[in-house]
Amino acid sequence: MTFVPRALKTLAVALLAVAAAHLILSDTLRLGFSAEASAALGSPQGYGADQAFTTALVNTALVLPLVLWAGLRIAGERKVGIPVLVASVAWMVTVWRGLDAIDDAPGALLPLPSLALVVAVAVLGSLVPRRTGSTGAAARVVTGQEGAGAGAGQGAGRGPHAS
Repeated sequence: MTFVPRALKTLAVALLAVAAAHLILSDTLRLGFSAEASAALGSPQGYGADQAFTTALVNTALVLPLVLWAGLRIAGERKVGIPVLVASVAWMVTVWRGLDAIDDAPGALLPLPSLALVVAVAVLGSLVPRRTGSTGAAARVVTGQEGAGAGAGQGAGRGPHAS
């Protein structure tokens, strides 16, 4: 079965991507806590807690898809759009639903079942069958039918029956 190696590669890369995205999220939220604490003590650090919180969300939205896409491409996989898309959506929903669990205390983790669900969704997305045949313009060029409309295949050496 050709899906097993792809699924195992996606499993390994998705675990790494979720860990990296969670690390970036919790680290940036920790910066927000320190900004809030320093502002309360009267010595602001030059950025506010709201700015750090927004940065945490933007960074976490970018880290998972980028790490997942790059990791799968490095692992030799092609057409990785579906696993990246479904894992990114699952990650955003997980962060959205679990943010209250980690924004109250530094070092807190998102619920582990939610993180496992993101990885499982990525693996399931990698099992979606991909088209292997060429379509569109590439198929016409290969078969010698690169012209379109009336007179296609006629003229200066185009097509198998060029005169």
